[in-house]
Amino acid sequence: MTEHLTPGDRAKFAAAKRASALVETGMRVGLGTGSTAAFLVRCLGDRVREEGLSIQGVPTSSRTAHLAREVGIEVFTLEDLPQLDLTIDGADEFDPDLNLIKGGGGALLQEKIVAMASNKMVVITDDSKKVDTLGAFALPVEVLKFGWQTSHELIKNRLEALGLGDKPIARRMSGETPYFTDEGNYILDLQLGHIADAPQLALRLNQIPGVVENGLFIAICERVIIGYQDGTTSEQCRPVCRAGTGAAF
Repeated sequence: MTEHLTPGDRAKFAAAKRASALVETGMRVGLGTGSTAAFLVRCLGDRVREEGLSIQGVPTSSRTAHLAREVGIEVFTLEDLPQLDLTIDGADEFDPDLNLIKGGGGALLQEKIVAMASNKMVVITDDSKKVDTLGAFALPVEVLKFGWQTSHELIKNRLEALGLGDKPIARRMSGETPYFTDEGNYILDLQLGHIADAPQLALRLNQIPGVVENGLFIAICERVIIGYQDGTTSEQCRPVCRAGTGAAF
């Protein structure tokens, strides 16, 4: 499979392949959204066909649900399975504390709910997503369609009050029309460049009327598996994981 992949996709596949080995028969697994998570779903599908792996998958988007069904994974919702064993998903950025920016694929709300419903969250990515400080990747904020212009102005004012200056805020588009999430909401992308206090920003953004959720995942991820273009992998773990509370993979 890897001989036809670009170098970047080889790195994503390597991380996905390693993470797929964490999944055991009988597990309830949150399935992420995005190009790296799609490799994970396909790897799990291979194990379903070749090894008889039997899992219950909870997708984080309609796209992932379609792919999971296509490769033979049983698909459920959080209404069916409110508590999950493990979620595996990608990320747009991660910092040394394993805080994340997610939502580049437009599924940040479902991704965060599924992650929080899981006993553990593992992120799979390539080494280009590792940063010292979050913010180079645009931070997605999901907002209600109703009054979105007001939400836009409130976010702008909140950023200025937090000392982040007059940063560009763009409504995400799909071609010439606005992009809609699976829940029918808009996404505003915040070009911040540098987020000095990600936990504080996440809290303050979610206090704004009309904001549904933001793409900062704070202290949720326990492990990051990093893939490289030569097919090797490495991993980083939060200190609590190293202490033994989350290392039982």
